[in-house]
Amino acid sequence: MRKLRIVATGAVYHVTARANKKELLLASPLAKNLFLETLVRAKSKHNFAVENFVVMSNHFHLLIRPLGDSSLSDILKWLLGVYTMAYNRIHKQWGHVWGGRYFSRPIVTFKEYVEVYRYIDQNPVKAGLVDLPSDWHWSGLAHQLKGRKDIVSSPLWWRGVVSDQPIFLVGIPWLGSDPQ
Repeated sequence: MRKLRIVATGAVYHVTARANKKELLLASPLAKNLFLETLVRAKSKHNFAVENFVVMSNHFHLLIRPLGDSSLSDILKWLLGVYTMAYNRIHKQWGHVWGGRYFSRPIVTFKEYVEVYRYIDQNPVKAGLVDLPSDWHWSGLAHQLKGRKDIVSSPLWWRGVVSDQPIFLVGIPWLGSDPQ
């Protein structure tokens, strides 16, 4: 039986999905750019904010906040499905691009938010692909530093600030206290 997803209205989620069989399906710049173009298109179809992202050779990470009545499930279903159709059309193939379900979890504290944000930034550095996170073209950090606002538009005002306090902005009023 599948593990149920934790869903919280207004929450920020860390989302990741891997390519089928962990193959390097996203290794080419064409595949990475296609993913980013699909992400931009998804933003015109669904109401959500991407606060950070990175596209690697066989997976991606998003720090994403569904807005209004948009659901994370609907957003990811559209994003992954449309990407798969476009990828298969370009590569003249059929079948799965993504392996299994995407992973998601809501971010609870500001400290956790900063840790996940930095983890996303450091992914290409830890993989030995670049020396500096800002050098990875397919990342939220690189987009922000270039002034691009088509995917990520959140400012970097919080960098260096770490707190164990709950993020009450996520819309879960009981976080940090006993649920009633």
